[in-house]
Order: sequence, then structure tokens, then C-alpha cells
Amino acid sequence: MAKLYFRYSAMNAGKSTALLQVAHNYEEHGRVVRLFTSAIDHRYGVGIITSRLGPQRKVEVFDEVMDFYALLAQAQELSCVLLDEAQFLTPEQVRQLHRAAHVLGIPVMCYGIRSDFRGEPFPGSAYLLTLADSIEEIKTICACGKKATFNVRIDEYGKRIVEGEQIAIEGDVRYIQQCAQCFYLHRVPPLFDLT
Repeated sequence: MAKLYFRYSAMNAGKSTALLQVAHNYEEHGRVVRLFTSAIDHRYGVGIITSRLGPQRKVEVFDEVMDFYALLAQAQELSCVLLDEAQFLTPEQVRQLHRAAHVLGIPVMCYGIRSDFRGEPFPGSAYLLTLADSIEEIKTICACGKKATFNVRIDEYGKRIVEGEQIAIEGDVRYIQQCAQCFYLHRVPPLFDLT
């Protein structure tokens, strides 16, 4: 039985690396997969899933108007859908993917973060946490050594940013992962190389 999967973590946990590995595993056995990333994420170019470790791959992009169910209903011999930056899905798109898994029998694996730099949920992530048939946390650590569950936006000087738009793609701003204690105490370690 196909399912909708949500694999989430704080930033820098290896979500994109894991997604690319899953795609490789399917394709190594002659299976057909479709990979998507958000059109919003242009850090490494539009339509490119890139791991900070180096591996990257050109993929299809989705925006807020894409109808995943209609698109996947036309697919033939599709073994799996892999979706990076799933927090940018709309609630309706999450429903479409859930429906595709259960009606079309296509496993859908979504990778993303749960919350923004203020600790507020992304709508796509909130719906994934509600509808996903399987939810898995990919763990990473805070600079203090505890499990990181929050994402913190910092500027080019390493200063924490606490206000602004929910979405700001890396460039002039950067993100670090933190545990709850460091997040609430507004700790930003001075040991980050921001070059």
C-alpha cells in the first residue's frame, strides 16, 4: 500500500542528501521516480536539489498552482515521487499528494522543515504532519550538542534575525539549527564561519 511520507528536521540535517540517496536506490533497480523541489528555492539554481555535501541533481519544480494529483494521474509506471522543500507546499497540494498515494498507489516522500525562524509552522508542514501516513524526524544537533529542533535566521554578521517575512532564501541571510534552550535564550554561537 502506497503512503504519504514526511521526513522532517531542522536545517542542515541531511534531508536533501537522504532524498538523493532514495532516488539513486530506486533508479539503481530500474524504477522510475519523479523528483521535485520548490521554485522558490534558488540557492543553487532553480530546479536543482543540492546537498551541502556536494551531490546535486536537476529536477522538476513546483509552485503554488501546480496540481500534483492531475499531474501524477497521467504518469505511467511511476514507482515513487520525491519532493524536497516540502514546507513550501500549499495545504491543497498536500491533500493532492495524499490522495495520489492512496488512490493512484504512488508512494510520495516529502522532505522539509516544520517551522520558520520564529518557531511558527509552515502551512505545508502543518498539513503534512496532519495527513502523512508516516512521519520521521531526521536528527541533527545544535552547536551546544543537544538535539536541534529549531531554525534560526542570522545575518551576514552572525546576528540573530527575529522579524521579517516567513520565507527568505539563503543569500544575505543564513540559517543555523538550534535546540529549544538556545532558541529561547537567543544564543548565537560565535564559532560559525560566515564566509
